[in-house]
Amino acid sequence: MRAWFVDLHVHIGFTAQGRPVKISAARDLTFARIVHEASCRKGLDAVGIIDAHVPEVQEEIRALLAAGDMAELSGGGLQYGRTTVFLGAELEVKPRGRGAFHVLAYLPTLAAMADFTAWLRHHVKNVGLSSQRVAVEAPMLQEEVAARGGVLIPAHVFTPHKGLYGNAAARMDEVLEAARVPAVELGLSADAAMADALSELADKTFLSNSDAHSLANIGREYQAVRMAAPTFDELLKALRREEGRGVAVNYGLNPRLGKYHRTACAACGTPVAAASPPDACPACGHDRFVRGVADRIAAIADQPEGTHPPHRPPYVYQVPLAFIPGLGPKKRERLLEAFGTEMAVLHEAPAEELTAVVGRPLADLILRAREGRLALCEGGGGRYGRVAPPLPAEQTP
Repeated sequence: MRAWFVDLHVHIGFTAQGRPVKISAARDLTFARIVHEASCRKGLDAVGIIDAHVPEVQEEIRALLAAGDMAELSGGGLQYGRTTVFLGAELEVKPRGRGAFHVLAYLPTLAAMADFTAWLRHHVKNVGLSSQRVAVEAPMLQEEVAARGGVLIPAHVFTPHKGLYGNAAARMDEVLEAARVPAVELGLSADAAMADALSELADKTFLSNSDAHSLANIGREYQAVRMAAPTFDELLKALRREEGRGVAVNYGLNPRLGKYHRTACAACGTPVAAASPPDACPACGHDRFVRGVADRIAAIADQPEGTHPPHRPPYVYQVPLAFIPGLGPKKRERLLEAFGTEMAVLHEAPAEELTAVVGRPLADLILRAREGRLALCEGGGGRYGRVAPPLPAEQTP
């Protein structure tokens, strides 16, 4: 039994033939590029590829299997190099009289996913696109996924854009069979301390996933999952915390970096007080505001933040290399050449070796990111927060 680095939410932007899958995702975010990036550059032990319900993507997977580039695992999942691939789909459900919210459906095998796609065709407008609205109630969707050996997990639960708590309900059992939900995805704008302000989440496993729409963002959030091996069967046990399996550590962005953390102007991102928002943005005059995750949680909380159940693992703030000021693509490439993967840079590379590759100022920022000591500017209104540039004195060798 050991802990494996796992990111369970990476979107496909386009198929290998150039057809769009996730409209807002990058063109080079194809299935083949994702598995190569996750395995060879990011250093993930397992990756959940969302949008695997798309028939054309399934044909790409079959071609990789036939060529011997991938193999199906007996415990569920696909093997590519060092990395296990879990097949998933992000779907939208809209309960009667409520806002819509997104869920993540994970299936154990390609055959199970193909069978799910055959069912899904009759309930969505376009089975070839991501995040499609399913014309069934959420409990029925839970049943269809479970019948194929899969699991359904609410996605980015607190975000105002299609999160269960952020857009649809104040309590999970208002829209889902909560007892059948083993885990929830927190989203980039929340952490474990914030989420545990809802007592009903005490029995749920928390997932911190990247929701990547580009290759660079794969692994910006992830978790170390304690399993005997990175297979689908073991993942299910970990989500349910069975037989010693479970999430050992959540690695997530500081929620202040999330683009929905604070209530803010929808036009320019200027933060405003959620309790008494102005009639117009003081910076640009716009009159529409996006409610922040922190304010939404405060409104529906029934206990203090940080009231953790005994099983809750540490939540370690993670700052991806792409967020480090001054660390551009060329220097990131140098780090990957020197240390192999981004996981190795973020967790293992010694200070002296980092300094030798990118210089002392950037090495110091990477180490401070590792230790959670970076100054941050909060995000909101659909704009990510950012790492504050270091003071001039901090850049002196």
